[in-house]
Amino acid sequence: MNKIPELLAPAGSLNMLRTAFDFGADAIYAGQPRYSLRVRNNDFGKIAVLKQGIDTAHDMGKKFYLVSNLLPHGGKTRTYIKDMDPVIALKPDALIMSDPGLIMMAREAWPDMPIHLSVQANTVNGASAKFWRSVGISRVILSRELSFDEIEEVRQDCPEMELEVFVHGALCIAYSGRCLLSGYMSHRDSNQGACTNACRWDYKVKPGQQNGSGDVVLLQEARRPDDLMPMEEDEHGTYIMNSKDLRAVEHIERLTKMGVDSFKIEGRTKSPYYVSRTVQAYRAAINDAVAGRPFNTALLGQLEGLANRGYTDGFYERHHDKEYQLYMRGHSLSGRSLYVGETLDIDSASGRVKVDVKNRFSVGDKLEVIEPNGNTDVVLTEMWNMNGEPIDVAPGSGHFVWLKIPMNSKHAFIARYTQEPAPVETAGSCATCGE
Repeated sequence: MNKIPELLAPAGSLNMLRTAFDFGADAIYAGQPRYSLRVRNNDFGKIAVLKQGIDTAHDMGKKFYLVSNLLPHGGKTRTYIKDMDPVIALKPDALIMSDPGLIMMAREAWPDMPIHLSVQANTVNGASAKFWRSVGISRVILSRELSFDEIEEVRQDCPEMELEVFVHGALCIAYSGRCLLSGYMSHRDSNQGACTNACRWDYKVKPGQQNGSGDVVLLQEARRPDDLMPMEEDEHGTYIMNSKDLRAVEHIERLTKMGVDSFKIEGRTKSPYYVSRTVQAYRAAINDAVAGRPFNTALLGQLEGLANRGYTDGFYERHHDKEYQLYMRGHSLSGRSLYVGETLDIDSASGRVKVDVKNRFSVGDKLEVIEPNGNTDVVLTEMWNMNGEPIDVAPGSGHFVWLKIPMNSKHAFIARYTQEPAPVETAGSCATCGE
């Protein structure tokens, strides 16, 4: 049996934390706004909420990693120890850090606190891993820009270091996290936790001239149509582009055999629904890999149902081989779904389930009920409003309805199929590839 790697999920709220653990995560990571790279959408800035999160994790036999991974200017270094002392007293399982100065200060103040080196530090080789090991770092989160071969080299060069890699979520248009585009476009610095995701805004390409020196290509951002920006390119290319999202579920077996210790899902500002779907899929992939079972291509279809900007496996494969092409074409892209609700309560007398509506759905829709112990498809035949009156449509966010749906647990998410789910195609059976 292979070593069982950790599945590490994001949490921007207590609801996300509980959802991650319910659906199979071994650990979560969360940060306080002042010292992590997620200023927005973060409930853990309140010490009482942070304590509740850490206590919940430990009560469930899980781990809570606290993120302090920004690149601090001097003012934040002077307040860090005082601000963090009461947080460390809550006993998080590790700090995730990137700045050598803060790491040194943390080592001196809390010598027994494990420290994981953030992806922000851009560790790309075994020599760097050895250095960080020498100053007391117990785990390195490798830069996203490494290939399989390069990860294996780090594993061989520094076998005593725990290694963590990202397997799902947004990719930066820069070496992991070191992006200046947000600061340039909107004066909000991504390296201080205020990234506006400017690389994902809506841009149009326009022809133009610059100082009479010839034709140039201009970018037009949707919200600033009169502010045309020249697109400049050097020998390395141009970086004002929108990356597809990382998805490496098909590579979990290979990374497990390689000895990677932790698989990380990105998305602290995403929804509990996102966490439930990603954790469920990667938990299944890890369990299959450890048990020696082949990769289940149905997991690709499950992740396609999430809102995404298209998927890529990033830098893991420099040149995709024939086997990977089968993964790309050997599964159905149908069965896409839309998150439409979260269950809140079950009325034991009537068997009806109270649902917090997130998006519109109707009687007659095919729904997927997503639970930690498995998902169920059902055609919705009845629905009631809060007064118990039959209705045909749940209009959207802000409404609550009662449904009769199969439930095996107290908490579930509901998705509406926007395309009819189809059986997974086996390799070689796709008649529409054309190649």
